[in-house]
Amino acid sequence: MNRLPLRTRLALLACATVALITLGVCAAAYAVIRYELGHQLDLQLTQAATLATQQNRDEPPGVLAAECRYLAAPACAQLVPADAADDPPQPYLLPVTDTTREVAAGSHAPYYTNLTLQGHAVRMLTTPYTAGQDKALQVALRSDTTTKSLRQATVMLAVISTAGVALALAGGYWVARRGLAPVEHLTATAEQIAATHDARLRIDLPQGRRDEVTRLAASFNTMLGELENSVTARRRLVADASHELRTPLTALRTNAELLARADRLTPAQRDRASTALRRQIHEVTSLVNDLIELARDEEPQALVEDVPLTPLVTHAVEAARAHWPQVGFTLTVTPQAMTTTLPGVPSRLSRLLANLLGNAAKFSPPGANVEVALSTRDVTVRDHGPGIAPEDLPHVFDRFYRAEASRALPGSGLGLAMARQIAQAHGARLTAEAAPGGGALFRLAFPEEDTTSAGRL
Repeated sequence: MNRLPLRTRLALLACATVALITLGVCAAAYAVIRYELGHQLDLQLTQAATLATQQNRDEPPGVLAAECRYLAAPACAQLVPADAADDPPQPYLLPVTDTTREVAAGSHAPYYTNLTLQGHAVRMLTTPYTAGQDKALQVALRSDTTTKSLRQATVMLAVISTAGVALALAGGYWVARRGLAPVEHLTATAEQIAATHDARLRIDLPQGRRDEVTRLAASFNTMLGELENSVTARRRLVADASHELRTPLTALRTNAELLARADRLTPAQRDRASTALRRQIHEVTSLVNDLIELARDEEPQALVEDVPLTPLVTHAVEAARAHWPQVGFTLTVTPQAMTTTLPGVPSRLSRLLANLLGNAAKFSPPGANVEVALSTRDVTVRDHGPGIAPEDLPHVFDRFYRAEASRALPGSGLGLAMARQIAQAHGARLTAEAAPGGGALFRLAFPEEDTTSAGRL
């Protein structure tokens, strides 16, 4: 059974359920018809006995009517005394037993008997004739009409049951096929995606349906959308990474080939080539490390701890001052922020702040200040550089995106993408906007509740 297709199993289950119900109803109908036909015949016998008693008062024992061999004839009737010595000389038409004598004597209750008379099935009622006369009245009617009617009803119910089961099978198959159509589309789409590796395929959802199967298909479409986005992002990351790595790797190869012929170079040329080679190795190493961090896309749960926000920001600003001595950094901390702590990974949060401060310092002219402000759960970093063009603002946090004005500056375009990823992993929100009076303003807002962190932490 488990090897059959789901549609076939559902059709068989529906058919079996309807078949059981149909058979139960037909069995109950057969029992009711049989009871009613038998009860009707017993009522006729009772009426015939009453009529015979009224029409044959004070009659001696013997046969009163013997025409029950015909369907339209009155009931056969005879009187039987309690004592066999009082029997008439003529033989009885209906069988007489000891129980019949007991009914005549009043020591046995009336009863019904099924028997065959003159080749026909009859039903006989034996009942006391008249009180005090010690006689039993036996009346009989042909019962083959009842048997025939019951047989016809049985055939009709059997036909109805068979038709019901057949209709149940056809209806169950139709309902299963129609109800599982989205599942078949889902299976076909999944198989096609596995064969073609094309995550752009979708299942066509029927209009106006809100059942569980349709919801499953809609969820599958949503999953396919997420898969398509993931595949697209992966391909874009690989393409962008290969593009960004091509230039430094070419320069590395050139400088390495140049140093391989060091005997032909002057000491100054060798020093310049060695310096360039070291710088390019550092750039490639930083780029590869950034790519690894971005590809991880989550924070290790084991490293999460309660991080005091003020010391973290203070340390990041001091590190930025040492790394960018030509740029000034000012830090403003509100009193409420002095006791703020949040769950997170300290090293990752330090990397986030370092990327924001480094980006601000890179675009700040020499001697300008980068203003860092820390409130209760917000960190803002504002520079006084050229700012962010409106057309660049939606793409500031995209991987490898570099605005027209920043393409001559050092960097790979991964710093802000990594900062946003770390912020999202900590449940924070990182936004960028044009600062009033010029420059760029980055705002990092952490969750309000101390116990709230990102779902991936």
